[in-house]
Amino acid sequence: MKKFNKMLAAAVVAVTLPMAAPAAAQMEIYENWEPAEEVTELTFVKVDQGQEETYVEGLKSTWVAANKIQQEQGVISSFGIYMVPYKEEYNMVLRVSFPSGEMLQPNKERYMNFLEAFGKANIDQGNKTVLELYNKIRKIQSVALLREVKLIED
Repeated sequence: MKKFNKMLAAAVVAVTLPMAAPAAAQMEIYENWEPAEEVTELTFVKVDQGQEETYVEGLKSTWVAANKIQQEQGVISSFGIYMVPYKEEYNMVLRVSFPSGEMLQPNKERYMNFLEAFGKANIDQGNKTVLELYNKIRKIQSVALLREVKLIED
């Protein structure tokens, strides 16, 4: 009887397992899930030990200032700076979220609007800060673009 039960259990598994695998693979785009319009860019940065505050202070007048203008202009939806404790490869992450992938494409009008609002002097000062400060105290490890997968509820 035990042998029969084991054989029956094995048969049930053999029959139902192939049916379960295709069921999991039946998710279809725009039927069961869809990509979000918003795109998020993550920049992973390794800042030298003891230089985190210096880097954040510099970011406030360069990266944050530029992102605030771009947010006001609707080019980005949000941004943030994150500290990452206990990580060897990187210890800070810079996040910029765009309302759509379209905002990642080159656009002369958007650029000219940003240039007018931020000012060439600020851009030049920011470039100088990157060259004279940032490149000495930090290294960009990688950049990733993410698009959320939104599940469609039945």
